[in-house]
Amino acid sequence: MKPLAGRVVLVTRPADDADELMRLLERKGATGIAAPAIEIVPTRSVKLSRALDELASGGFAWITLTSPRTVDVLAGSLRPRELDAKVAAIGEGTREAFRRWARREPDLVPKTFTTSALARAFPRGSGRVLCPRADIAPEGLEDALAAKGWHPVRVDAYRTRMPRSLPPEARSALRAGTVDAVTFTSASTVSGFVRALGVVKGHPKVVCIGPVTARAAREHGFTVHAVANPHTLESLVTAIERALAPRDRAR
Repeated sequence: MKPLAGRVVLVTRPADDADELMRLLERKGATGIAAPAIEIVPTRSVKLSRALDELASGGFAWITLTSPRTVDVLAGSLRPRELDAKVAAIGEGTREAFRRWARREPDLVPKTFTTSALARAFPRGSGRVLCPRADIAPEGLEDALAAKGWHPVRVDAYRTRMPRSLPPEARSALRAGTVDAVTFTSASTVSGFVRALGVVKGHPKVVCIGPVTARAAREHGFTVHAVANPHTLESLVTAIERALAPRDRAR
């Protein structure tokens, strides 16, 4: 029997990003229910366009890529050979997205897939670093780079919207108490889920992709039952298995 057979798992990723996790859950026997807690909206601004033009002309020593979305921003404006800067990427998903587009590896990928780990791994130096981020991303990365001598330039690469309610299938499953686990893949999915949340019955397990997301979940009052390590979708599914594994009965 598959390890998650008969289990129901809520997927709070944006609708465009949910397919891979849903497939991984299905392979393990689970029923995934899409419950997008955030929506990603592209940003078009003079500041972003100017920054990308400067990037192509050698105006930045580095660029930080903190999600596959930031790679999409590059791909929408530049050709790989126009990227005249070193590249720091967080996570396997971002690394793979960059590799597919640029046909080369990033120059820096931290061992732990968090912005704080990227800041620690970043070398000391001087020069400008382009930091395309989500509009609601915290400021910590830029502060850490500045402390190492760099001049970070942050631009909003995309905006995050939060829905007023979850889709009907997700609401019905939560009301009926049939959800076994809820997955969170970013701090913003936690915030969006809380904002859109209605009636919940039962006690679904909360499983997070990493420590930053887990901290956000706890700050909203959730008990976190498992955290993926490393912080990938495959490890997230493994963490779900761990959280839902039946406890051994005392003999």
